[in-house]
Amino acid sequence: MSQTGLRFVWIALIGFILDQVTKYAVMDSFTLYESVQVLPFFNLTYVHNYGAAFSFLSDAGGWQRYFFTAIAAIVSCVIVWWLYQSPRSQRLLPIAFAFILGGAIGNLYDRLVHGYVVDFLHFYYESFHYPAFNIADSVIFIGAGLLILDMFINKDEDQPKESSHE
Repeated sequence: MSQTGLRFVWIALIGFILDQVTKYAVMDSFTLYESVQVLPFFNLTYVHNYGAAFSFLSDAGGWQRYFFTAIAAIVSCVIVWWLYQSPRSQRLLPIAFAFILGGAIGNLYDRLVHGYVVDFLHFYYESFHYPAFNIADSVIFIGAGLLILDMFINKDEDQPKESSHE
C-alpha cells in the first residue's frame, strides 16, 4: 500500500469525516431551510439536495437518487482501483483523486442513509445566490483543481521523449 496511491487514502478519510461531522452538526442545530447569516455574503442554510450539483434533476421524481448513488459508487470504486494501480513516483495525481474520493463518498453516504445530500454553505452577493453546497463538494472541488494543476505541472511527462540524432 505504501508503494501505491493508496498511501493517500487518509486524505479521503479526513474529507469524509469533516463532511459528515459538519452535516450532522447542521442537522442537529438547524431546522430545514433555517438560515443564519455568518458574514454579509455568507449564510449557513440547511437544505436537502435530491439532485446533483446545483440541484440538477432534484425534482425528477425519485429515480435520480439511485442514478446518482450508482454513479458515485462506480466512480469511487474506479478511483480506489486507480489509486491501487498508481506508482509511488506519482504524488499530485493520487492526492487529487484522494480528495475527490473523500467528497464522493461523503455525498454517497448521504444518499444511501438519508435519500438526499445535506447542503448548508450558502454564498451570495446582493440578489445573486450561489446554490448551497457542503464540505464534500468543496473537497471534490479541491481535487478537481489539483487535477488541473497536475495537467500543467506534469504535461511534459506524458509526452513521448524526442531522441537526439547528432
